[in-house]
Amino acid sequence: MKFNITKEDGSKGSSINVDDSVFGIEPNNSVVHQAVVAELANGRQGTHSTKNRSAVRGGGRKPFKQKGRGVARAGSTRSPIWKGGGTVFGPEPHEYDKKISKKMRKIARRSVLSSKANNGEIIVLENITVKTPKTNDFAKFLDKLNLLGKKITILVAAYSDDLFLAARNIPNIYLVEATSASTYDLLDCESLLFDKAGLSLINKQLKLN
Repeated sequence: MKFNITKEDGSKGSSINVDDSVFGIEPNNSVVHQAVVAELANGRQGTHSTKNRSAVRGGGRKPFKQKGRGVARAGSTRSPIWKGGGTVFGPEPHEYDKKISKKMRKIARRSVLSSKANNGEIIVLENITVKTPKTNDFAKFLDKLNLLGKKITILVAAYSDDLFLAARNIPNIYLVEATSASTYDLLDCESLLFDKAGLSLINKQLKLN
């Protein structure tokens, strides 16, 4: 498969060949789903917590005598049926880790890339650089490519601090190194914007040997 390369001013440049095993396969939607579920689950902290009756402060003294008042017996003011008492069956800290194999992760990314390529949602630039870390300058750069206002994942071989600072305040723009992009990163956008070096790296990383 071949992608046309666009220059930074928006004009057409040369082209680059990529492996059909990465950008030209039949998408496996089932594996993509499993990969996205695993990535989102593994991103959860699982630190949600509530206090049960043993963890709530106070309640050590019996609030009133056992008999004689004509009311239900009580041993603590921190019983779950009392105001200020502990929580019954509340959430406790736990892990959400979900594992999938390396082979499945690669198939999922190949599937998303192939789908994006088939739909014309991959744009390749010769270079993605900025002279200054100014958001306004980078917004003008995206406007030249008719990408401003769209949800874009930008994949570069290696990004500089200036590029990160220029892009971070633009809504719906996500900057990531090509070899570190997850299935969700590739999927959750309208278009993928690669630099030439980044495209070569992800092609090398995912192609079949």
